[in-house]
Amino acid sequence: MIMSHLDRLRAVFRMALNLPPDADVDGLAYRAIPQWDSLAHMALIAAMEDEFSIMIDTDEMIDMSSFAEAAGLLEKHGIGAAAL
Repeated sequence: MIMSHLDRLRAVFRMALNLPPDADVDGLAYRAIPQWDSLAHMALIAAMEDEFSIMIDTDEMIDMSSFAEAAGLLEKHGIGAAAL
Protein backbone atom coordinates (compact mmCIF):
# COMPACT_ATOMS: atom_id res chain seq x y z
CA MET A 1 0.00 0.00 0.00
CA ILE A 2 1.36 3.40 -0.98
CA MET A 3 1.29 5.99 1.78
CA SER A 4 0.02 9.48 1.03
CA HIS A 5 2.34 12.41 1.63
CA LEU A 6 0.36 13.32 4.74
CA ASP A 7 0.63 9.77 6.09
CA ARG A 8 4.37 9.86 5.45
CA LEU A 9 4.59 13.23 7.23
CA ARG A 10 2.61 11.84 10.18
CA ALA A 11 5.03 8.89 10.35
CA VAL A 12 8.01 11.28 10.28
CA PHE A 13 6.52 13.31 13.15
CA ARG A 14 5.83 10.17 15.22
CA MET A 15 9.32 8.80 14.61
CA ALA A 16 11.22 12.08 15.18
CA LEU A 17 9.24 12.90 18.33
CA ASN A 18 9.22 9.32 19.67
CA LEU A 19 5.43 9.16 19.72
CA PRO A 20 3.33 5.98 19.61
CA PRO A 21 2.27 4.76 16.14
CA ASP A 22 -1.36 5.74 16.79
CA ALA A 23 -0.61 9.25 18.15
CA ASP A 24 -2.73 11.99 16.54
CA VAL A 25 -0.24 14.57 15.27
CA ASP A 26 -2.48 16.63 12.96
CA GLY A 27 -3.10 19.33 15.59
CA LEU A 28 0.38 19.22 17.07
CA ALA A 29 2.28 22.47 17.67
CA TYR A 30 5.89 23.18 18.65
CA ARG A 31 6.45 22.88 22.40
CA ALA A 32 2.82 21.79 22.92
CA ILE A 33 4.22 18.48 24.12
CA PRO A 34 7.50 17.90 26.02
CA GLN A 35 8.86 15.72 23.21
CA TRP A 36 8.86 18.60 20.69
CA ASP A 37 11.68 20.72 22.03
CA SER A 38 14.41 22.53 20.09
CA LEU A 39 16.56 19.40 19.73
CA ALA A 40 13.64 17.32 18.50
CA HIS A 41 12.73 20.16 16.13
CA MET A 42 16.11 19.79 14.39
CA ALA A 43 15.68 16.00 14.23
CA LEU A 44 12.22 16.52 12.74
CA ILE A 45 13.59 18.89 10.09
CA ALA A 46 16.34 16.41 9.18
CA ALA A 47 13.84 13.55 9.01
CA MET A 48 11.54 15.58 6.73
CA GLU A 49 14.47 16.45 4.46
CA ASP A 50 15.45 12.77 4.23
CA GLU A 51 11.92 11.42 3.73
CA PHE A 52 10.88 13.94 1.09
CA SER A 53 14.28 14.72 -0.51
CA ILE A 54 13.97 18.45 0.12
CA MET A 55 16.21 21.13 1.62
CA ILE A 56 14.56 23.25 4.31
CA ASP A 57 16.17 26.66 4.79
CA THR A 58 16.72 28.44 8.10
CA ASP A 59 13.67 30.72 7.82
CA GLU A 60 11.46 27.72 7.05
CA MET A 61 12.91 25.86 10.06
CA ILE A 62 12.08 28.77 12.33
CA ASP A 63 8.58 29.28 10.88
CA MET A 64 7.58 25.60 11.01
CA SER A 65 5.83 25.37 14.36
CA SER A 66 2.98 22.94 13.75
CA PHE A 67 2.03 19.85 11.77
CA ALA A 68 -0.17 22.02 9.54
CA GLU A 69 2.74 24.36 8.80
CA ALA A 70 4.96 21.36 8.02
CA ALA A 71 2.34 20.14 5.52
CA GLY A 72 2.25 23.60 3.95
CA LEU A 73 6.03 23.62 3.77
CA LEU A 74 5.94 20.37 1.82
CA GLU A 75 3.46 21.89 -0.62
CA LYS A 76 5.80 24.87 -1.05
CA HIS A 77 8.50 22.37 -2.00
CA GLY A 78 6.22 20.70 -4.55
CA ILE A 79 5.00 17.85 -2.36
CA GLY A 80 1.20 17.61 -2.39
CA ALA A 81 0.63 17.33 1.34
CA ALA A 82 -1.23 20.44 2.41
CA ALA A 83 -4.81 19.11 2.29
CA LEU A 84 -5.39 18.27 5.96
